[in-house]
Amino acid sequence: MADKKNKKNKNTELELPMIALKGVVVFPNTMVSIDVGRKVSVEAVEYALKNGSKIFIVSQINLMMDDGLTADDVYQIGTISEILQVVRLPGNVLRIIVEGKTKATVQSFIQGEAFFKVSLKESEGVNQAIDLETESLIRVAQESFEEFARISVKLTPDSIFSVISAETPKDVSYLISSSLSVSYTEKQRLLAMDDDIERLQETVKLLLKEIDLLNIQKTILEKVKDNIDKNQKDYYLKEQLKVIQEELGDLDGIKNDIVEYRAKIEKANFPTIVLEKLEKELKRLARMSPNAAEVGVTRDYIECLLELPFEKKDKESKDLKKAEEILNQDHYGLEKIKERIIEFLAVRQTAEKSSSPVLCLVGPPGVGKTSIAKSIAKSLGRKYIRMSLGGVRDEAEIRGHRRTYVGSMPGRIISSIRRAGTSNPLILLDEVDKIGKDLRGDPASALLEVLDAEQNFNFRDHYLEVPFDISDVIFICTANSLETIPYALKDRLEIIPLSSYTEVEKNHIAKNYLFKKQLSKHGLKKNQLKIYENIFLDIISSYTKEAGVRELERNIGVLCRKAVKNIVTENKKTITITKENVSDYLGTPKYKYDTVNELAEVGVAKGLAWTSVGGDTLSIEVNVMKGTGKFELTGNLGNVMKESAHAAISYTRSKYEQLNINKNFYKETDIHIHIPEGAVPKDGPSAGITMATAIISALTNSKIDNLVGMTGEITIRGRVLPIGGLKEKVLAAKKAGLKKIIIPYENEKDLADIDSSVKQGLDFITVKDMDEVLKNAFVD
Repeated sequence: MADKKNKKNKNTELELPMIALKGVVVFPNTMVSIDVGRKVSVEAVEYALKNGSKIFIVSQINLMMDDGLTADDVYQIGTISEILQVVRLPGNVLRIIVEGKTKATVQSFIQGEAFFKVSLKESEGVNQAIDLETESLIRVAQESFEEFARISVKLTPDSIFSVISAETPKDVSYLISSSLSVSYTEKQRLLAMDDDIERLQETVKLLLKEIDLLNIQKTILEKVKDNIDKNQKDYYLKEQLKVIQEELGDLDGIKNDIVEYRAKIEKANFPTIVLEKLEKELKRLARMSPNAAEVGVTRDYIECLLELPFEKKDKESKDLKKAEEILNQDHYGLEKIKERIIEFLAVRQTAEKSSSPVLCLVGPPGVGKTSIAKSIAKSLGRKYIRMSLGGVRDEAEIRGHRRTYVGSMPGRIISSIRRAGTSNPLILLDEVDKIGKDLRGDPASALLEVLDAEQNFNFRDHYLEVPFDISDVIFICTANSLETIPYALKDRLEIIPLSSYTEVEKNHIAKNYLFKKQLSKHGLKKNQLKIYENIFLDIISSYTKEAGVRELERNIGVLCRKAVKNIVTENKKTITITKENVSDYLGTPKYKYDTVNELAEVGVAKGLAWTSVGGDTLSIEVNVMKGTGKFELTGNLGNVMKESAHAAISYTRSKYEQLNINKNFYKETDIHIHIPEGAVPKDGPSAGITMATAIISALTNSKIDNLVGMTGEITIRGRVLPIGGLKEKVLAAKKAGLKKIIIPYENEKDLADIDSSVKQGLDFITVKDMDEVLKNAFVD
């Protein structure tokens, strides 16, 4: 720019692309954001970007015209501007930010381009000397603009600062003119003035007029506000909100939702506290903008309350005979379990609901815990909901998430009841022994309130914020092991153990339950697939190793699938599975159970173990060698089993005279205890007497009866303590071909729970100490 002291006009001629704006005037020394959509204007911007970013901006005379503009349709005076930024929007629209540089006049329109290109005469006007009168005019303009800024809320701090810091009449007039809310024709008139002082005077007049209008408007609003009473004020605000919402859209959506919600409230029977909460939320929803983020949260909350069955209950069946028939139809065996469930159902008819216990079915996978819960729900005529707790670590999963963020939801208990549609379903809390715990809380502790009849009539979910009575819900838990259930939670439960199935029971279940189920599942008729009766026993012994029947069912499913394939592809009418071709369908046998040794051996004892898939036998081998008293344990043993081995050594040392063992054997002999299958972790105290027997056998060179199996915990004084899982261990012993089983004396009572068919052919010896074990374990 020319120096301010230069009194000359500086006129230049140049050619630039031009865009015409509707109702917008760009002044020099100001920045404006413009959306450009017309094809000719977009072409002009693209040309400018490729040739120095300079563009001529002028206002359009007739705002109604869109296409076909001519030289007569635009003003001749505009502003040469520089394009600072371009954002490309959908629909071939450009959003540009331009800075006005200098005023210019159109000399002529240049033909031959796809856009407007003009020849311009640039003029910066005359920079007049600033005398006292001009300086006073500038100060009046700046002070008036500050007053205008205080009244108007549309101005930014940057625009105010720009006006206050401007020093020349030209800059002050341009900056104030661009901020005034006057018509575009008035702004074009100001832009066309060549005299800067005259333009500033006109600008101050318009500015003072705007201040007066704003003050009058403010006074009117204050008077109106004082004259409106409360009812009129509410009406005014509602109408104003209605207009705003209509402009934003979706008002009818909220209105219709509220009408629908109120209709549902009238039909339902809700407690008073819930009605009050719903009314409060509906009023809150009515005041919200449709585009507010909280609308969705409030709708979800209202719908959750409306869908909850506060007063809806299923009628409970009291026919115990029918319940017994359903249990017998769905499950084979489990006589004591069925008897306890019938007792449970009978007590519910005579006692108050608060006295009803929470049953916990504990047993290995696949023994029918979940299906028993289903049968109970079926016999009672209640809805059945399964809720898996495996891996749950967040307390909010039980008690719900607080409504402080988008995405909050009720806990699993309330969600299950909502899904059931009744306030008294049967909810199965599956895998309660696998609940986790971390920094987000302890879900097991939250379950204490859920399962306590003294508290759960007033259960409060964090999301609902209103109490819900869950005392009519029947809760049944399942677990694979009791060890990992917290004590406080275990104290709430009545434990019902489910033990492993015998081979006879599995065979019956396969024939009468699983085979029929898989035939139906695969669309087969009974005469299309025939399986000989003894084949199920072969599948059980050679292709499964489990306490339950889950793997057995999968293998039967494999037979059905392959049968379907052969029937479809080979046009066969019947597929028969025999002992000879079963391996063609299921492959090579996967399992071979440990059997008895052919001969009695020194240092080899047969122990009985419980695993998660049923019982098993363990061959415990001991070698003794001359050495320095080293003691080694191998076979992937856990800490408890290692402690049992040390207890066995201590007992042996204390009885060296009675056992006729060298007094210094622990100094002069190396002892190595090994349990085969080192890839399988082994732990537990029940191998104590087995390890002690094998150690004494190796040290005394005495042979252990190869038909004897044993289980029991040992103390360092030789006492034999009771163990668990006796039924599974006896089943493993029978499968392995053992004839004599040594068990702790205190486990004698558990023999009554084992079927006579399993005990047949087995000699049970109960012992109190190691002396009795040794008398019955050795050949001599």
